[in-house]
Amino acid sequence: MFVVVWVVSAKPDYRKCLGNAIREQRTVRGLTQETLAEMADLHHNFVGRVERGEEFISLQALLRISRALKVTVAELVKDLR
Repeated sequence: MFVVVWVVSAKPDYRKCLGNAIREQRTVRGLTQETLAEMADLHHNFVGRVERGEEFISLQALLRISRALKVTVAELVKDLR
């Protein structure tokens, strides 16, 4: 007999938190995902996946996005714990 136990992790989803921060900054500035992607020299599908927390993001891509949004990386990751 096998027993399957599902454990709910208390760990926060860092990708989702970061994606939400990026989306918030983007919408405050009135930018579309396409415009942000163009400004950051990234593909718009990638930006969408990052915002939804579906994609790991490199430091280089994070720096490009932060520069395009005119915010620091620290500001984007301040709520990650």
